[in-house]
Amino acid sequence: QVQLVESGGGLVQAGDSLRLSCAASGRTFSSHAKGWFRQAPGKEREFVAGINRSGGSQYFVDSVKGRFIISRDNSKNTVYLQMNSLKPEDTAIYYCAAGAGDYRDVRVYKYWGQGTQVTVSS
Repeated sequence: QVQLVESGGGLVQAGDSLRLSCAASGRTFSSHAKGWFRQAPGKEREFVAGINRSGGSQYFVDSVKGRFIISRDNSKNTVYLQMNSLKPEDTAIYYCAAGAGDYRDVRVYKYWGQGTQVTVSS
């Protein structure tokens, strides 16, 4: 099993930055794809960003392109989501996920963290 623990969420103002971290433990696989999802109240969960096992390829949903950066440190079993120029519409619970397969395919993500709240005030 893989355990994922997110941290770094909080309350910020529009235009601010936050960095989310997700530490993996247990049966960890540096070969796993890693991703970040978010869910706002009353909305479906959204795939925000994904990164392949080497970190050389990333996916971003259109609404965060140019503002968010996903990265990973396999030596620390940690994946990061740097969020810049935050907007009120970025407010959501952010979940870290991992799985074996194509980092762009939401179906590969089998392991999930408990989520961290990000709130952006206008």
